[in-house]
Amino acid sequence: MVSTDRVLAFAAMSLLVIVIPGPSVLFVIGRALAHGRRTAVATAVGNVFGSYLLVVAVAVGIGSLVERSVAVYLAVKLAGAAYLVFLGVQAFRHRKALKASAIASRSAGPARGDLRTVLDGALVGVTNPKGIVFFAAVLPQFVDHSAGHVPAQMLLLGLVPIAIGLVTDTLWGLTASAARTWFASSDRRLSMIGGAGGFTMIGLGLTVAVTGRAD
Repeated sequence: MVSTDRVLAFAAMSLLVIVIPGPSVLFVIGRALAHGRRTAVATAVGNVFGSYLLVVAVAVGIGSLVERSVAVYLAVKLAGAAYLVFLGVQAFRHRKALKASAIASRSAGPARGDLRTVLDGALVGVTNPKGIVFFAAVLPQFVDHSAGHVPAQMLLLGLVPIAIGLVTDTLWGLTASAARTWFASSDRRLSMIGGAGGFTMIGLGLTVAVTGRAD
């Protein structure tokens, strides 16, 4: 149903987006700094669950519209590209506000059970603006419209970033948990990560605007 080259291309794009520190990654890092690796892993699991709910929403809603209208496809793509650039600019402007102590304190709260932690992560995942824009604006570009079954293709392709996100978010959490002192000792390190993420997101937004298929 979905060709291998499209899956691989989407996987590469997904990896680029997912590794950029956004609300989900910062939340996982914060939970790791505040509560340790178990909580970080549970948060990462919840985050990807919430993210896949976005995939389902896009596949059922936007997917059916995109299947019938090139104009809708272009409108969604350009709106998403513009918002990605905006998010990138905001991330770069506020990069110096990334402080390990502040991130940890925002994510601390009382200790929770694993299920509640997963639900917390799911809430962050389903409300993540970067995820919403990515699945709404980027995912439709990798669908083979001529093959039909666009919503089904989106649901299948959506598993790719979910798998990547589970691995990378878990690694972020485990790394932060194991290197609490490293993160906490230099806010400049987080600032550099945030700045690089902002530039990458701007580049991604521009790429989304000028590429993609409307077949």
